[in-house]
Amino acid sequence: MTFNKKKLFGETKSFFLIFFGVAIYTFAISAFLVPHKIVGGGATGVATIVYYLTGEHIPIAVGFLVINVVLLGIGLKILGPKFGIKTIFGIAMCTLLLGFWQPFFPVSLVSDMFMSTIIAGILCGVGIAIAITAGGSTGGTDIVALLVNKYRNVSPGKMIMYCDGFIIAGTLLINFNFEGLMYGYVMMGVVSFTVDFVLSGQKQSAQLFIFTDKYEEVANEITTLFRRGVTVVDCIGWYSKQPKKIVIIVVRKSEAMDILKTAKRTDPSAFMTMNTVMGVFGQGFEEVKGVK
Repeated sequence: MTFNKKKLFGETKSFFLIFFGVAIYTFAISAFLVPHKIVGGGATGVATIVYYLTGEHIPIAVGFLVINVVLLGIGLKILGPKFGIKTIFGIAMCTLLLGFWQPFFPVSLVSDMFMSTIIAGILCGVGIAIAITAGGSTGGTDIVALLVNKYRNVSPGKMIMYCDGFIIAGTLLINFNFEGLMYGYVMMGVVSFTVDFVLSGQKQSAQLFIFTDKYEEVANEITTLFRRGVTVVDCIGWYSKQPKKIVIIVVRKSEAMDILKTAKRTDPSAFMTMNTVMGVFGQGFEEVKGVK
């Protein structure tokens, strides 16, 4: 029963995070980009182009939904039903929220196009990253990015950037203005950077070096409390010329301070260092993708 409650809570939390990320994303599109005729890429970018090419007769929400039905079919087949359920939820919420937000913003919240672009880029990047972290998607090129990321170690932000580059060029179809085109590419860069920044923050790890005479107690405490592997290495203190031991451990950055506190409680005289590492591959961390 406890396991089921935890699982239910975890799934509920995931769906809430997807909704939250989608809400941020759709708000940014509706309040900052669409009124300025700035195409931000993705399915919403294509839907924006269709919206203006049809004289504003086909709502962005409708165009967004049609585009994603096609992409969703591919995603369901390759990424599986669990991914599909969460993505269906994300697309449904995107469609509803795009329809909800758009009537409230006939003009942008910020009159300056450049500031609108920067603000929208940051908000869209945060929204996309939150949805991806929860195992879902805001649809569109996010699905393409996740499809590639499943098999190759290519950052989602870069894949989104490549796909969106072609879509943003469609700005010239609705507004033959190279300034507007450049704003679209500025936003693309901001979104890409923000997505990678948020996602890499979730995956950052730390390498801890703990110099202690009580290495057995420290190692046992860490393995018992945190279920992390520990390596003990022989060394020589060059000043004292005495043999020493170094406890080495790689953990998620969010766990690092708790482990350092545990080591300090076990041996108050311990000397410790922490280095940030961007990529850790192996059991308990990331897998090297694309290896058969």
